[in-house]
Amino acid sequence: MADGTASLRLHRRHAAGAETVRGLLFTVLGEFVLPSGGSAWTAALIEVLGRLGVAEKACRQALMRTAADGWLTSERIGRRTRWGLTASAEQLLSEGTERIYGFTATRHQWDGRWLLVLARAPEAERPARHLLRTRMTWAGFGSPAPGVWLSADPGRAAEAARVLADAGLLSESQIFLAEYAGGGELAAMARLAWDLDLIEARYQKFLAEFASRDTSDPLAALIELVHAWRRFPWIDPVLPADLLPEGWSGARAARLFEERHADWAPQAMTEWQQITLVSMP
Repeated sequence: MADGTASLRLHRRHAAGAETVRGLLFTVLGEFVLPSGGSAWTAALIEVLGRLGVAEKACRQALMRTAADGWLTSERIGRRTRWGLTASAEQLLSEGTERIYGFTATRHQWDGRWLLVLARAPEAERPARHLLRTRMTWAGFGSPAPGVWLSADPGRAAEAARVLADAGLLSESQIFLAEYAGGGELAAMARLAWDLDLIEARYQKFLAEFASRDTSDPLAALIELVHAWRRFPWIDPVLPADLLPEGWSGARAARLFEERHADWAPQAMTEWQQITLVSMP
């Protein structure tokens, strides 16, 4: 078990609300449940989340809400409950795992082309506006001006089209491949399109937290590591180095994640398997 100081730190961090607990639950489902058969007992999940400062009641509530949303099924065996991933959850977690572990925060090659999307949702259509803004941001697009979305990855054209279609805006929008022809500095434009200072601050926080992280409980440490890292593939647009601020921390953070995960994962999985055995009827 982690020492008292670490437990107190985790408790303060994760006592914030239900969404944080659900986020941690999804991290556990993706890191341990998915690769080990797709099911887990309530007692095992309570034990693991408890190490992160999550109360038993909050864990049970998160399980019930996640099941109600169609991500989990439940099976009663005697006095115990076994939770299983639905097909939709397996697909979601598999895609998330691929993106999380394939993310290096570095664009090694760039041919200078931009993916340019012109799309605006009317003020009155708030759901469409929210979907457009959220999904385009997750796909790595930035917006330097209203109705204008940019990505340094031309390969995301199909993804942009899906977002526009889901928002009901595809027929009224345009998607272009573009090249810079002159004018102001691209680095200045990048700062308008993306909040690079905020992303850098989050990388710095990640580095500070995990560079010398306590590992008396590798299971809890691994969950914290993955949970902290999983946001970056959705907030970092992975711009070419010439467009990034000097000293950008993304690549260093990615290396640290890879190293810490390799160090902690074997012991954490062994611990998870032991907890699972103890939890069985």
